[in-house]
Amino acid sequence: MIVLRPESLEGNGVRLEPMAASHEEALASAASDGALWELWYTSVPEPDRVAAYIAEALAGQAAGHMLPWVVRELESGDIVGTTRYHDIVHAADRVEIGYTWYASRWQRSHVNTACKILLLEHAFERLGCAVVGLRTDNFNHRSQRAIEALGAKKDGVVRHHAPRRDGSIRDTVIYSILAKEWPDVRRHLELRLRRHRESSGA
Repeated sequence: MIVLRPESLEGNGVRLEPMAASHEEALASAASDGALWELWYTSVPEPDRVAAYIAEALAGQAAGHMLPWVVRELESGDIVGTTRYHDIVHAADRVEIGYTWYASRWQRSHVNTACKILLLEHAFERLGCAVVGLRTDNFNHRSQRAIEALGAKKDGVVRHHAPRRDGSIRDTVIYSILAKEWPDVRRHLELRLRRHRESSGA
């Protein structure tokens, strides 16, 4: 049975820091870069809802089914977004990765790949997870492409599954990565990071 606790994860130019109420201003600033909350099919909060967003995440952590982080890009020192484990099933050695979003200027950079390596490495190599799930809104085509680009397998679509922020009900696309698939997924993600560095001249 997996046992989770808040801790920082660091590598490849990013650090995942346990989410705290003190991150409200930085997360509001990140969400404002690109007015991300205007995408109705995402979980990005409006700036005046960030405090409640953090409180809900920390309540999920206290209840044992979430583990939220903020994402710090180390070269700039800025907090550029957030991610978390959620829908944690301890007895099945399963976590899901989600509630992931980044300030607009950091999208399509090294940040998402670096974060996924940290989260998957922690899940499979330190926690002993048997499977890591990912899910997204049926209309969030960019997210679906990003998840598939990680090497995750599509498990299916859960119809009329969960309410969106605007009150409409979404279909949810479910993906997963099994522990036995992690070595190949890791090689793939490390190759993507090298290509990011080469293209940026780093």
